[in-house]
Amino acid sequence: MDAPMTDHLSTVRHVILVLSGKGGVGKSTVATQIALGLKHAGKKVGLLDVDLCGPSIPKMFNLEGSDVHQCPEGWLPVYMDKEQTLGIMSIAFLIENTDDAVVWRGPKKNAMIKQFLSDVVWRDIDYLIIDTPPGTSDEHITVIESLKSYCPDGALLVTTPQGVAVGDVRREMTFCRKTGIPILGIIENMSGFVCPCCGEITNVFSKGGGESLAQQSHVPFLGCIPLDPMLAASLEEGKDFMEHYTQSPTFAALDNVIQRLIAVDKDF
Repeated sequence: MDAPMTDHLSTVRHVILVLSGKGGVGKSTVATQIALGLKHAGKKVGLLDVDLCGPSIPKMFNLEGSDVHQCPEGWLPVYMDKEQTLGIMSIAFLIENTDDAVVWRGPKKNAMIKQFLSDVVWRDIDYLIIDTPPGTSDEHITVIESLKSYCPDGALLVTTPQGVAVGDVRREMTFCRKTGIPILGIIENMSGFVCPCCGEITNVFSKGGGESLAQQSHVPFLGCIPLDPMLAASLEEGKDFMEHYTQSPTFAALDNVIQRLIAVDKDF
């Protein structure tokens, strides 16, 4: 079983995990937009959805109902473009009915994650973005143990401005440090609301919790991403927000994160 894993992941230049201390902070939204932003920057990208109980990535790309095909080397990801610059793998592609729940115990979940990491044929991609479940569970340990020999770049931690979410990110940071995963930075999501008429940003929730935590913890703060009705609509419709809304403040915030990740790439 180890040989296919070595073959498939050894050609991936950068592996980035997207983590959150709690659900509902927009972790999958951030993961999808980072993948799209890297694609538009000319990178070849893979997006692996290992949130087995809440796989939302396929819907965000309008790929629900797509089939996963096998080749002699393993599973081929589902590509969102003809040029095959962005490939996606999710348990949602393996479930017949989208309303079916994945009611699995830990060992079966861990086995599926290991299979995703070993059997998906990514074929010389620049970035593999891994969207994880919220929290610090068995699934996270399985991902990190499976990736350890490949020296992943690190983790992006997603929070919202509220104190409850920021507190959960503190625990996520402790998890990263205990497991030896570098923290690439903190992203504060849902930081303000973008008016769809004038583009003005209004603070609906509090603001600055993520930035303050980053300063206290001496880790990079990658920026604030506001609530944007156009982003929400794009995700519902499976549209490419990063292509269609380049004048939005949300695009600017996301693009700043992308450029900082690429700058780190140049430092390697």
